[in-house]
Amino acid sequence: MKKCLIYALSVLAFQISFAQDMVAQPSLKIETNSVKKTITFSAAELPSFKSGQDLKNNFQIDFNRLEGTINNTVSSSPYTTSLLKDGLAIGAAVGVTLLGYSLIANKDDLTMAELATKTKDKLPFFDRSSAGFYSPQADKDSYILFDASYAIPFIAALIDKKQRSNYGQIAVLYIETIGITGAMYTLTAGLVYRSRPFVYGTKAPLDKRLGKGGQRSFYGGHVATTAASTFFVAKVFHDFNPGSKLTPYLYVASGGLTALMGYFRYRAGYHFLSDCVLSSVVGAATGILIPQLHKNKALSKLSIAPEVGNGSSGLAFTYRF
Repeated sequence: MKKCLIYALSVLAFQISFAQDMVAQPSLKIETNSVKKTITFSAAELPSFKSGQDLKNNFQIDFNRLEGTINNTVSSSPYTTSLLKDGLAIGAAVGVTLLGYSLIANKDDLTMAELATKTKDKLPFFDRSSAGFYSPQADKDSYILFDASYAIPFIAALIDKKQRSNYGQIAVLYIETIGITGAMYTLTAGLVYRSRPFVYGTKAPLDKRLGKGGQRSFYGGHVATTAASTFFVAKVFHDFNPGSKLTPYLYVASGGLTALMGYFRYRAGYHFLSDCVLSSVVGAATGILIPQLHKNKALSKLSIAPEVGNGSSGLAFTYRF
């Protein structure tokens, strides 16, 4: 019984029983605390059986039909959200973000003496390739993708019919995801002093190289945001459409857009390679883990087994609280 009830049953009390009648069509009756459904099967789908072993060996119900019926009786969302818990999480993320921005604003500018020490040989070997890079055009291009990243999850949720019916819930999950991503970035950027690549060259204007804005290379907020948004889309689509052949392509596209953003920030001279790599990992992890932590875990408490006794036969469902 590989596909028994693969989606969440949100109700806590339910009964399933068989009505066996050699004349009438056999049926499976599903009763919940809010909905009652009866599915009728052909003799081929529900053969006659006289013992528990017969039931185990010959049980042939089309569980695709059963799955579809249950999906229509309960919430189609694989997630569980809480106004209190998610509200507190979003509020905390906003608070930490504001703190991070305050720390960033209070950073000190470099002095000329400090600027003179910013030489390529002081960098790790894997970050020396971008030392001195500065491209206002690449910086400008990165903001096109950056701004689009915020809208992508909302658009994706509108396109997918299953997500569209749970749009409010997905919006909450996404706001929480992007809020936590932003909080981690701003707090880190406020606490860590690391000069941007353009500080190590002469292409950028002197005031820009000395300014506090040049002292927050670690890590990349643009890259982390793009990764969080795009991987969130792929993860949510997968959870609403398990087994879809489109899922791998969405993950590949997420990685591609994240890499493109990393390239823009690298060429612009705003982040080193190591900053971009770490940002990608952090953003992707947030985009995947926040929805995963909200997955409906009802099925992990549900078990199913054939049962024959007292002149009747059927299935026994057990829900462990």
